[in-house]
Amino acid sequence: MFYYLNGMVALKADSLAVIDIGGVGYAVHTSQNTLSELTRGETALLYIHNVVREDAFDLYGFFTLEELSTFRMLLSISGVGPKAALSILSASSPSRIALGILSEDTSVFTIAPGIGKKIAQRIVLELKDKLKKEQGAYGDTAAASLSGGILPKSDPVAEAVAALMVLGYSRIQAVSAVTAFAAEDLRVEELITKALKRIQE
Repeated sequence: MFYYLNGMVALKADSLAVIDIGGVGYAVHTSQNTLSELTRGETALLYIHNVVREDAFDLYGFFTLEELSTFRMLLSISGVGPKAALSILSASSPSRIALGILSEDTSVFTIAPGIGKKIAQRIVLELKDKLKKEQGAYGDTAAASLSGGILPKSDPVAEAVAALMVLGYSRIQAVSAVTAFAAEDLRVEELITKALKRIQE
């Protein structure tokens, strides 16, 4: 299985990039957000999700690990296949998706072509449950060391840490990145955005 592909962008098309590695062109399905980061004729690295079936071996690639993690997270929802997950990722960034889950804002998902209200509600419900579990785990451990006690579950710092963990980062990574800005009195969205940039530095 492929973990990533690193080669020249030979072709860009709708939801598809062809990566040339040693004269072999790999067709990689991807989001519009990732496509916007690619330039034809230049080298790029894409993190890969492999889908193997009897009649096909499909590659799905992303410019960032959080986009890959969000793609896999969406695939874990019943009724969400690769095409629907790419549609959602083309309409919203991983941080915006995490915020949509936190606020139970189904419009984050319904703005994507082919995603109706019913499936959007299912995504929010199932992933909100996962996020609550992650947030609860955070509150029982790292929060105490930050404030001398356990932060309330509505605290922006705790919510931002939980969102990053849902996006695939470890508890240590999430706590370290978010708490660097904890004293700045930022909204959850701002915390997530700054923390993601810090992790990627």
